[in-house]
Amino acid sequence: MKKNRIFAVLLVGLFLFSTLATEARENNGETDNTLSAERLWEMKRVGNPTISPDGRWVVAPVTHYTVDDDKSHTNLWLFAADGSVERPLTQHGSAAGQPVFSPDGTKLAFITRREGDDAGQIYILPINEPGEAQRLTEVPTGVSAPRWVGDHIYFVSNIFPGQSWEEMAETLSQRRSSHMSAHTWNALPFASWDRWLDETHEAYIFRIPAKGGEVQEVTKQTGLQLPRSGQSTANYDVSPDESLIAFVSDTNQDDLDPKFDIYLFEIGSDEARNLTADNDAPDGNPQFSPNGRMLAYTTQRIKGFYADTRRLAIYDVRRDRSEVVTEGWDRSADGLVWAPNNRGLYGSIDDAGTRRVYYITTSGSPSAVTADTDFPSVAISDNGTLVGLNHSFLYPPRLKVINTRNGNTRRIDTINDDILADVRLGTYESVTYQGYDGQDIQMWVHYPPDFDKSKEYPLFLLIHGGPHSGITDGFHFRWNAQTFASWGYVVAWHNFHGSSGFGQDFTDSINPDWVTRPLKDTQAAAAWFAEKDWIDADRMVAGGGSYGGYLSSVLLAKEHPFNALVIHAPVYNMYSQMAADFAVHTVRFGNYWDEGNTIYKDISPHYMAGDFRTPALIIHGQLDYRVPVGQAFELFRTLQSRGVDSRLIYYPDENHWILKPNNSLYWYEQVREWIGQYADPGAR
Repeated sequence: MKKNRIFAVLLVGLFLFSTLATEARENNGETDNTLSAERLWEMKRVGNPTISPDGRWVVAPVTHYTVDDDKSHTNLWLFAADGSVERPLTQHGSAAGQPVFSPDGTKLAFITRREGDDAGQIYILPINEPGEAQRLTEVPTGVSAPRWVGDHIYFVSNIFPGQSWEEMAETLSQRRSSHMSAHTWNALPFASWDRWLDETHEAYIFRIPAKGGEVQEVTKQTGLQLPRSGQSTANYDVSPDESLIAFVSDTNQDDLDPKFDIYLFEIGSDEARNLTADNDAPDGNPQFSPNGRMLAYTTQRIKGFYADTRRLAIYDVRRDRSEVVTEGWDRSADGLVWAPNNRGLYGSIDDAGTRRVYYITTSGSPSAVTADTDFPSVAISDNGTLVGLNHSFLYPPRLKVINTRNGNTRRIDTINDDILADVRLGTYESVTYQGYDGQDIQMWVHYPPDFDKSKEYPLFLLIHGGPHSGITDGFHFRWNAQTFASWGYVVAWHNFHGSSGFGQDFTDSINPDWVTRPLKDTQAAAAWFAEKDWIDADRMVAGGGSYGGYLSSVLLAKEHPFNALVIHAPVYNMYSQMAADFAVHTVRFGNYWDEGNTIYKDISPHYMAGDFRTPALIIHGQLDYRVPVGQAFELFRTLQSRGVDSRLIYYPDENHWILKPNNSLYWYEQVREWIGQYADPGAR
């Protein structure tokens, strides 16, 4: 207990030290007009847009944080597609999200939890006239993923099967008043990222008349649950005439051997038909065309490989026939929305370091609509107005209307302009260098404000997570390269072998060997910088989180020029990683106890511990179930036992990411202090 108090006092002291240091700089006349961590938390964060059927209105969730109390506040904002209107649509104290327009565009349904609500419910707000939002549902288990189709609003709820709504309300009331905190499982899955899953719940689709009335079961009679780890509108869609519903379910109902299929169900019947029974790999994201005659969905080929290329398939409803239309395209079909003419779909496509808007015809011919900067999501109206969320390394998410003919964009919001007006930013560029086996590797390079190439700067090389999550030209609040650069470092993200967006072969090239190619790519990136006149090769540091923490742990034992490492939420021990909500490699490459299977030993950093020698800052959160916190404790004890300079920062209330304002500010300050010890910031 005494040690815990000392540790707590130390954390408070360090935070006060960083705060006083910041105040001292300001009092000395050193006005900080860089993209500081503090400014990141001043910014509002715009979410995915939805657009009215007539293309006139755009609604998006906007979140802001109050650092004093560590709280987030999310409201829905209304924007005119012509840019003439920008205002909050909801101002209630509780978070509001998941907005959907009525088919005639006069009303908006959304999910929130207000006074008297024990769980999130559907509220309806008029768009074209004054009025307060009215609650539509009173579902004790809560609602999510709404779709407004025809006369009904469809939604998902995690229910207690076999119980009436009244009985569910009583069960939940008893649980809330109970002092028992145990979780019990008889099968997987038991967790997802940062939350425990209750195996007594089952997720099904329901609907309620938009004018009010009784909640109706839609898919419960099939006995086919939606994916247990999480549900969204990506899991189902309803045909425009409300006759059919397509949804995703794990046919095997077995987390050890999942088989996610697309089921087609005639609403009101008792049995659903499996459209993808012949494919053992995942199928998902069903979407009916505007005329209801086609169903688009994505399909993969490799079981057990989440980053396998997602191909676009089209199911002809009348002919009962499916065709994969992008078999020859080496990109994943993501973020898709149907064009109103039923001839194709727009999507947000991870494409060589940038998520671009593409148009894909129903015959499978893709063409890029946008070029530079990142578009993580799009929405389209009945008249063809396309709106997208857009950001870059230099600015946070914004809303833009996209000209589908030439890719030109027009911004319709001004959010965060007041904060960015006086911020001094650096620049960035995309470069290519030769990595493993002389192959081209794309890398983003960020330069400090007022960069002077006649001087030498230290390097902070960032190693992204995933590993199959390429770094695209977008704004990152948790690992902001421009913020790091503002400290006086050249900062880089390299899309090493295994990264998404560069084709199937490149993405799959590191399986099951997670070490060889990414390690060589990282060493080659450092060598590329060392040859530059504007880099001080004696002042290099590196680090990353999740898989980036894994590769940083590998670097501890390998040849490299880095003076120190930052290792966040690392996969350190491939054996104890079995405690996670997702066990790496097991479905595709077998278990570590299988006879002759040496891959886990070959690639696990903990087997390399005898060669660990690089100073490391280790950071982890207790609520991380994707990479359990024991991984960091094991690594820290190993480094301490070997006498390697190391520091452990533990967050009892954070998950895989550091999401609370004050915790994040402390994270940034600690990273700044650590790398500054081993690589002095600034030009020389």
